[in-house]
Amino acid sequence: MQNMGYKKDAIKGMSWISGFRIVTRFFAFFKITILARVLSPSQFGLFGIASLFLALLETITETGINIIIVQSKEKIEEYINSAWVVSILRGIVISVMIVIAAPFVSSFFKTSESLPLLLFISLVPFIRGFINPSEALYQKNLHFRAEFWFRTSVLFFDTLVSVILTVVTHSVYSLVWGMIAGACLEVFLSFALITPRPRFAVERAYFREIFHKGKWVTFYSFFNYLAENGDNVVVGRVMGAASLGLYQMAYKVSILPISEISEVVSRVVFPVYTMIANDKKRLLSAFSKTIASVALSAALVGIIIFLFPGQIISLLLGKQWLSAVPALKVLALYGVVRTLSGPTSALFLSVGKQKYVTVMTFTRFAGLALTIYPLVVLYGLVGAGYSALLSAVVEIPIMVYFAVKILSKKIE
Repeated sequence: MQNMGYKKDAIKGMSWISGFRIVTRFFAFFKITILARVLSPSQFGLFGIASLFLALLETITETGINIIIVQSKEKIEEYINSAWVVSILRGIVISVMIVIAAPFVSSFFKTSESLPLLLFISLVPFIRGFINPSEALYQKNLHFRAEFWFRTSVLFFDTLVSVILTVVTHSVYSLVWGMIAGACLEVFLSFALITPRPRFAVERAYFREIFHKGKWVTFYSFFNYLAENGDNVVVGRVMGAASLGLYQMAYKVSILPISEISEVVSRVVFPVYTMIANDKKRLLSAFSKTIASVALSAALVGIIIFLFPGQIISLLLGKQWLSAVPALKVLALYGVVRTLSGPTSALFLSVGKQKYVTVMTFTRFAGLALTIYPLVVLYGLVGAGYSALLSAVVEIPIMVYFAVKILSKKIE
């Protein structure tokens, strides 16, 4: 009966998260079809530089509190106050680091136009730092319906502000204004709708525990950032902002199998896996079914992207983006291979093996690091796609090894 309960919750969860992804894609389609015709690839490249650096700093300061809350078998109210203080301090640190490093980042990418955009985007992490950490309870308690409406509201506001301002001003700064608007609304809603609400108080024991448990999540997040953005950094540095804009658009289209299938499933199965982590037989059955369904679904989406890249680019972005088609064909294969990592990472995290996720991700990063520069120099954007694909392929043996280790032996 308990198994049926979890299965029913999982199915409901996938329905709501799938619904959210559909809504997300609708907003993204609406946003891209407008912005891609108003802003140039160079402007998108400038925003890409600013958002890349923001993502880097957010990654290397990741605490993993959401994962800790979901993993916890006890009440988590004790974590909330300390987690909120950590989040606020983290936001302040990231903002200050962006302001200090902005001139150097702009110089690295040889684009002086990115400097004011970097300074402006530093407001985003400061605001995000005040979000109520209790948001993680949506996932922990399988309240995916409530999370659907919460996330959709924030996304809608971000999209609305970005599109209106872009159409009126034709400025890339509109994208940052959208992020700021979304962050402000999320802070407000997280306190208005979610309990417990944190207060500014540090409890040292929980403060230390958050950092201790989150260290592997931090390492994983850092290597995952490098593995997913190292190609963008090299393309931007070697080929310029316009090429970076083209490559990032191709990349976003190629990871549709990841964002629409793997991430949806992973968000749902992680808390479910956590609930059955001590029952190896049930865990094996659930994981096997998940991997099989994800692989098949991703392959179908990937084939469509591989066979019709030109049509997809023209429909979504317009003809000025057709130079991205050759890279998109290679990245379509990358998107399919990468879908396997989502459910596998959820398995590792459900049994407290954050270290496995870190090792797996480091392997992917190493594959990218060794090949990205020579392949970009030799083959341009297509070479970047080849490097990303190779990095995903070399990750698979590590995933298989750790998955077998967990499912065939007694969990420590």
